[in-house]
Amino acid sequence: QVQLVESGGGLVQAGGSLRLSCAASGSIFSINAMAWYRQTPGKQRELVAAIASGGSTSYADSVKGRFTISRDNAKNTVYLQMNSLKPEDTSVYYCNAADVGADYEYNYWGQGTQVTVSS
Repeated sequence: QVQLVESGGGLVQAGGSLRLSCAASGSIFSINAMAWYRQTPGKQRELVAAIASGGSTSYADSVKGRFTISRDNAKNTVYLQMNSLKPEDTSVYYCNAADVGADYEYNYWGQGTQVTVSS
């Protein structure tokens, strides 16, 4: 089992910045990749950014150039630096950890943290 605890959400004006943190504990040795998703009411949860165990990263087109995902292995923590925030970035952000094998996939989720961007 993997436990994820997010922090860093809040209210910010458009153009501002926030940094989200996700601290992992438990069976972290099994994690292949970590990611941030977001979900707004009435919409599907969408992938925002991901980072693999080797360090490669990927981003949704809507956040490229504005958001940066990173990890601190010593602290078992993943970060999402969000700059130039827009009102459409308003959402609940969820941390995800994936344990993927040849014939299985386990996904672990944090509790979510609200990000609100005012215009």
